[in-house]
Amino acid sequence: MKNPSQPVPQHWAVRFFTIWTGQAFSLFGSALVQFALIWWLTQKTGSAVVLTMATLVGMLPQVLLGPFAGAIVDRSSRRIIMMVADGAIAAFTLLLVWLFATGQAQVWQVYVILAVRSLGGAFHFPAMSASTPLMVPEKHLTRISGLNQTLYGLMGMIAPPIGALLIEVMSTQGLLMIDVVTAIIAILPLFFFTIPQPERKSPEAHEEKSNLFGDVREGFRYMRSWPGLMAILGMAFFLNFLLTPTGSLMPLLVIKHFGKGALEFGLMDSAWGFGVIAGGLLLGVWGGFKKKVATSMSGIIGIGVGMTMIGLAPSQYFWLALIGMGIGGFMNPITNGPLGALLQSNVRPDMQGRVMALVNSVATAMTPLGLMIAGPVSDAIGIRAWYWIAGILTLLMGLAGFFIPAVMNVENNREGVADIPLQTALTSAD
Repeated sequence: MKNPSQPVPQHWAVRFFTIWTGQAFSLFGSALVQFALIWWLTQKTGSAVVLTMATLVGMLPQVLLGPFAGAIVDRSSRRIIMMVADGAIAAFTLLLVWLFATGQAQVWQVYVILAVRSLGGAFHFPAMSASTPLMVPEKHLTRISGLNQTLYGLMGMIAPPIGALLIEVMSTQGLLMIDVVTAIIAILPLFFFTIPQPERKSPEAHEEKSNLFGDVREGFRYMRSWPGLMAILGMAFFLNFLLTPTGSLMPLLVIKHFGKGALEFGLMDSAWGFGVIAGGLLLGVWGGFKKKVATSMSGIIGIGVGMTMIGLAPSQYFWLALIGMGIGGFMNPITNGPLGALLQSNVRPDMQGRVMALVNSVATAMTPLGLMIAGPVSDAIGIRAWYWIAGILTLLMGLAGFFIPAVMNVENNREGVADIPLQTALTSAD
């Protein structure tokens, strides 16, 4: 049983896209900061360990604290949380600007800022994701997901070259100031537009809802009572284990197997980015199959095909690996967009923050393990092997999804999940 379509104002698009545009500016600023800080760490230390630590520091807060952030999102004003998250990130970025301007910036300080930015993202992502189905008609959610995927692909393509250009013509602190400005742009619309809030049940209805840990436990119970969601989460868990290392191993694959250099490595990134943009645009226009999960399983199969092509490409056929990257990128929004829309349209409104945060935390939790295992395995049996093994297993997983009833009936197998009518679950403002 789906959540009934929410009553939205006739001009819902004005509110949503004004907020969305502000968030897009903030995303661009964040991408520039990420590039600037990683580049600074690379130049200052030249250490792979430092860069790996930066990746982990930027990831662990969302993995470890994400469930609690989601619970706070569900019990608080989502609009205020978004404003505070953006504002806190901007404030700490200003601190970093001062450290660079005074020549006091140290590696450990950059780690701290990366962790704070990750913590802000742990609150911001579920707040925005949970707010979207309250502002957008259900029939447009998949298209909005496709638009988001296109935005992520575009940022992944344009932020590094723009960041590289800016770092040549301005100081690091000057580049960081751009993020402060874009954060302000993201916050301003939230002063003028309200975001509907789901009505929380009274503590008497459920005693554990009166405390944060009870909210987190309830979020886990909600997910466990939904067989289809648990099956998909298990797939995401394993897919992240398989696919995340392919990005980390890419420079070695380009250099050692194909005998290429930095230009070709950049081309691989660009092929993925072009694929993501194209896939996101297609999803935005098409909207996917009527059954959202069928679109996602098709996307998983496509990603598996792309990774397998990369792994099997002979050293003299670099172009084949480029095509594989393009296919993988194209299928990425086809996979993720419908799943996001499925959760937004089916999860109980007052559970959106917790579920989005828990899904993100649990799926991402496999990333460190995948990174730790992929290196030794690739050294032992060859870098290409990880790609074709990951590709074939991903392809088979997508095919298997079509034959798993819990997965294909994910929108209807929530017998233990209680819904509340969305029309009565919303308040008009924060």
